[in-house]
Amino acid sequence: MIARAVSSPNLASDLISLTKPRLSGLVLATAAGGMWLAPGALTVPRMLVTLLATAGTVGAANALNCYWERHSDRFMARTSNRPLPSGRMEPHVALAFGVGLAAVCLPALALGANPLTALLGLVALLSYVLVYTPLKAHSSIAMLVGAVPGALPPLMGWTSVTGHIDAGGYVLFSILFLWQIPHFIAIALFRHDEYAAAGLKSVPIERGEDSSRLQIVLYLVALVPMSLLPFQLGIAGGWYLAAAVLLGLSFLGLGAAGLFRRLGRAWARQTFLFSLLYLTGLFAAMMLDSGGHG
Repeated sequence: MIARAVSSPNLASDLISLTKPRLSGLVLATAAGGMWLAPGALTVPRMLVTLLATAGTVGAANALNCYWERHSDRFMARTSNRPLPSGRMEPHVALAFGVGLAAVCLPALALGANPLTALLGLVALLSYVLVYTPLKAHSSIAMLVGAVPGALPPLMGWTSVTGHIDAGGYVLFSILFLWQIPHFIAIALFRHDEYAAAGLKSVPIERGEDSSRLQIVLYLVALVPMSLLPFQLGIAGGWYLAAAVLLGLSFLGLGAAGLFRRLGRAWARQTFLFSLLYLTGLFAAMMLDSGGHG
């Protein structure tokens, strides 16, 4: 069995898939955004080491998440073909890969950036793997817990430049935290049956669809003004403010339409897709109109 796992010609691609490259890429983009927006600068070598180490830390967390959820992943269409639930890889290989990646990348983060950034990376890794992942099978509160490590990468990018946490870093963290809740609930709405089959708890399963739509709107109501604070703090300029207002009101309008018209899974999928467009557009506008930072 060990030989089969190690000699597989697809081992490299399967190991990469454990890191969830698309998710890791989005997270890494927000970390790079935090680095760009922070007052100050890193040398190019230190910047590259910091980004690679951040990517590796995120990848390690995702690999360990895959190891932990290898049984429930069999029941979800989007995860059933992953290396572990499909049987292409032995569990201990994924475990060793995740632990090894973290053991290399966290010290590299401390050296490439600073100890504070490495500490935030460690907090993100441990909270994601040891708290969020097992809690998903017991309570929808896991969503809020998981939003913390998901919001830390832009703060890590910020602290890698500044060496401390300040208002700008807190705002970037808060934007990502608030954004994730509508994003997660929308996924849980249109994948309701898969979550139930996998034994995972979600807001739609525990509270129902009406409560889910309401929570999406409430968090969007909090997100829109939070997204304006980078302008107030001088992190970004007027063009960013216009983009943030347009994107925020569009997102809120989409959420409100679902709430008041009691729309179903097609709307939830649209909301999920728009959440990705929103975050990409918001950070792109922030970075393009960064008011001299970076």
